[in-house]
This record gives sequence, structure tokens and C-alpha cells, in this order.
Amino acid sequence: MTSPAAAVASVRDVSKTFGARKALNGVSVEVGAGEMVALIGPSGSGKSTLLRSITGLQSIDPGKGSIAVFGEVVQKDGRVTGKVRAARQKLGMIFQQFNLVGRLSLFSNVMLGCLGRIPAWKGTLGLWPSADKLKAMEALHRVGVADYAAQRANTLSGGQQQRGAIARALVQGARAILADEPVASLDPVSARKVMELLVELNQRDGLGVIVTLHQVDYAIRYCDRVVALQAGKVVYDGPSTGLDTKRLIEIYGPEFEDAFWETKA
Repeated sequence: MTSPAAAVASVRDVSKTFGARKALNGVSVEVGAGEMVALIGPSGSGKSTLLRSITGLQSIDPGKGSIAVFGEVVQKDGRVTGKVRAARQKLGMIFQQFNLVGRLSLFSNVMLGCLGRIPAWKGTLGLWPSADKLKAMEALHRVGVADYAAQRANTLSGGQQQRGAIARALVQGARAILADEPVASLDPVSARKVMELLVELNQRDGLGVIVTLHQVDYAIRYCDRVVALQAGKVVYDGPSTGLDTKRLIEIYGPEFEDAFWETKA
């Protein structure tokens, strides 16, 4: 059993309601520091809501539910706590639409990862510490886009931008990566490169990874553990090898065929 302090996230009996819809309904899940876990499920199952709740970007319903990140409680009784800012420093967030500043160079976007540890005015003026500038170029080289460092982010391909977002998380010094549909906007070749990079960060660097995926074949191929949600509830939590066709049809229903990308690519 993972100790609470060692867990990337400890989610306990969490619910989230939007109007009459329960996006999350009593969800409990724990992700250890060295795990790579896929969150899967049909559209509206609650996987993105769960990921956003872990970071405090989405508040949870009042009640007994709570969320801790690396042992620090970030949400409790429907309120985001004062610990959330420090917790976010340990979490590198990767989004479907990359979240880069289009008019800035790729290098400048990656440098934004160090804003949490230097005065904001220095970042505004571009007065980056030399050690961080070196770290940024090392991160860009590692993810394979160092040649595009001076190029405006909005002129790059989706795959290049997403790898830049991962480099930003490395400069941030994140202890875990939370990726929300990171390959949904990419072509299959770029998507595989991004997933392989996340695997490398998990296996070589020991970073915990939680990734929401609509592509079941990617979840099975790249993640050892899968947590499946359906109508806001956890309906499967176990090894990816345990997801047979019958189980997946139960989880996805009419969306079953749409959840497989590789067979169509």
C-alpha cells in the first residue's frame, strides 16, 4: 500500500455536481509516485473532471470527500485549501490544446516553467537565471525540439508544441505529470512520440504520470494500470492487461469502436 505522503494523489470519496448531473460520484483512487496510470471512459464519464480536481482547478462538492497531493490536502469539504499552490509546483500539467503562448518563442514558453521559484517581475522582463536557461535548452533537446527554440510557438506543429509543454514541466521541476487528453489533437505518429516520452519520464526519471485518454489502445499499450470511469463512478481499477473486449464494451457501450484509434489510423 502506498503511503499518503508518497502518493501523487489520494482521492477519497469525491463527488462533483454540475446542475443535475453528477460528474463524479463518490470516487476514490490513489496513484503512487512511480506509477503511470491511464484514466479512461466514455465522453462525460468524469475523467477530465477528476484530473482537474486533483490540481484544484475544479472544486469538489462539500461533504466528506478530500484530495491530497504528495501528502498535502488540497481540497476538503468543497474548498480548495491554501496548500494547493505548493502542490501545483510539483505537478506538471499537460493539456489537449498545449497551453503555450503563441506569440512567444518556444524557449520563452519553456522558461515560464520556472516562474514559481523566481520573482514575477524578473520573468516579465525575461531576466531568467543562467542555470534555468541551460535547463530549458537541455529539456528542449531531450524532447527533441531544441532546433525550434527560437521559433514562435504558434508556428509549430501540434506535436512540437506538446513536446514543448512537456519540456516546460521538466524546467518546472515537476515530480509528476498530469496530462489531460494530451494526444487528442495530434496525428497518430505525433501521438505515439508524446506517449513514448511520457513513458520515458515515468520509467527513467521516476515521475508519476496520470493521463486521461480516449484511445483505449494507447492506455493498454503505454500504461500498466488503468482506472476506468463510467457516469462518474470508478468501474475498473487494475492492470491494463485485465481489460478484455467484454469489459471494454461494458465500460464504453455505444462508444466502444470510437475508443480505438490504432485500428483506424
